[in-house]
Amino acid sequence: MPATDGLRRRIDELTAAPAAKKSRRKKKSEPAPQTKKDWTEAEKRAVARAQLEGLGLYEIVVKIDPHCTMPIAGRQLIQNAIAGIGQVLVVRPNAKAPAASKQVEFVFASAQTGEQIAAKCRIPTIAGEVSVVLIQAATPPKASAKIADAPVELVPQAAPSLTAPAATAVPPSPVQAEPPTPASEPSPQSVGENILRVEAGRIDNVLNLVGELIIGKSMLQQALNEFGKRYPRELLRGKFADAMAFQARVLNDLQRSVMKIRMVPVDQLFRRFPRIVRDVARQCGREVDLELSGQETDLDKGILDAIAEPLTHLVRNAVSHGIEPPELRRTLGKPPRGKIRLNAFHQGNQVVVEIADDGRGIDAQKIRAKAMDLGMLTAEEAARLSDAETLELIFRPGFSTAEVVTEVSGRGVGMDVVQSVLNRLKATIHIETRPGQGTTFRLKLPLTLAIIKALMFWVEQRLYAIPLNAVSQIARTTESEVHQVDNYEVLQLRNQVLPLLRLGRPSVAEGDRKSNKLFVLVITVGEKKYGLIVDALEGEEELVIKALDDQTFSTNLVNGASILGNGKVVLILNLPAVVEHVARMRPQETGATNCGLLLNHADRARLALGAGGGQA
Repeated sequence: MPATDGLRRRIDELTAAPAAKKSRRKKKSEPAPQTKKDWTEAEKRAVARAQLEGLGLYEIVVKIDPHCTMPIAGRQLIQNAIAGIGQVLVVRPNAKAPAASKQVEFVFASAQTGEQIAAKCRIPTIAGEVSVVLIQAATPPKASAKIADAPVELVPQAAPSLTAPAATAVPPSPVQAEPPTPASEPSPQSVGENILRVEAGRIDNVLNLVGELIIGKSMLQQALNEFGKRYPRELLRGKFADAMAFQARVLNDLQRSVMKIRMVPVDQLFRRFPRIVRDVARQCGREVDLELSGQETDLDKGILDAIAEPLTHLVRNAVSHGIEPPELRRTLGKPPRGKIRLNAFHQGNQVVVEIADDGRGIDAQKIRAKAMDLGMLTAEEAARLSDAETLELIFRPGFSTAEVVTEVSGRGVGMDVVQSVLNRLKATIHIETRPGQGTTFRLKLPLTLAIIKALMFWVEQRLYAIPLNAVSQIARTTESEVHQVDNYEVLQLRNQVLPLLRLGRPSVAEGDRKSNKLFVLVITVGEKKYGLIVDALEGEEELVIKALDDQTFSTNLVNGASILGNGKVVLILNLPAVVEHVARMRPQETGATNCGLLLNHADRARLALGAGGGQA
């Protein structure tokens, strides 16, 4: 008779398997508690530092709503929400782990109560069940202890856990403390191991390489378009397009990452102004308070350095020209202490910096009179100027309304430098003033100077580009709709009279001009709108700006150049300079003079950059 012992054991194993699987599934559904073994050295030090500071330590478990369409972004929103009331010390699981889309766990240090933390975590459509368990209650900070010597020991307290409605608290397991290490002074390398100092030149080199990659992407896109026209039925065309789309996404992410490396908070610039305001106020006999806001706004390091002097001049002017003496302010019913406010914020793809004061404001009539005294305007020209156009006169070289020359003001040097620096940065400045109430200077700065979105167009068989954010509208019209007012061309577009800028000569004979169709780009320069007449449109493109040396270019009409994928060179126009240049010329002279200037510079740019592939 054969032995049956082995068969019986096998039967017992199979009958017991379903219960074991059910137990395993139950354990798997429960959130795994945080354990110190999983923490990195930096996380252990962060927990120890929080203990020494006397903060309350909590373990937070948030289950992601199963209907949340973007769970990874949702967990980041939860982390951002609680980061405002404490310190996130440990985050598990990793964002790339499969479980990251189901729940997120934190070790959190805060002086807030558990109810407040749980309320922050409950984000509608993102957070499901929320569990907050007190690990260590808040204690007085241990100022004399050393972080390197402090053991990390987290044991849940007797306080009840706080859960969302219908949620189950997750009991954390005690985290055993490791034996304390011998006392040693923490080295600077261990404290700042997550910070890497890199000189700006290396980052600029990486950004230049990213720019070359963008040019390479344009070349590949150009080749793919030609391939599609030649072989429209080729199956490989779809694979090439998918590969190009993937490469473009990765390249955009790389570009944004490098750009973020160059970004620094404007606080690095704002922190110098309290002393400047105090010193200038003492020299001028003023009493001034300075308010700062938006210091956390990020801006490109190169732009931040470039606007330091213009911003300093505007702040000094606000104290010396804007704020009245204390006695005069009392007479006018104002507080004796004036107020200057510096603010920075993001607006679209620009950064706006505002310098506002509650002083006397700017008197447009006084500026007109001063400009006539200085010989900048005739009486007829001054009478035709609007208040907004009159305020632009303060940016003329040598203009000053100060009656007495002092160490602070009166020399007429400064505002023209502010304007030239901002033009070089492709930035704009706008003035808002109310007599007797105050003045606001608003600077609109680009996020970066290296790569821009541009609209390309043709003028007399030459290719040019302007920043896309300066274009508000593209219109079609005919020559018969163009009228002359005071020797300048204008167009009535949607009940608005639009001054026109013509860069080229008419492309048809004189007899056919009335019916000739035109492309008009409605551009915004400062707070004014103009119509730029062009021959044809090429399209939108992401351009890498290549600087050209002064020996190649001796004009301010062009900000730089770029190379397209087909090897053509495109000039990037400096719109404020073009507007000012065209406005000084009569219409019959505009086409010949401007076009000749730009054509010569286009040819020199193509030679300087060594680009081929036809005219540009």
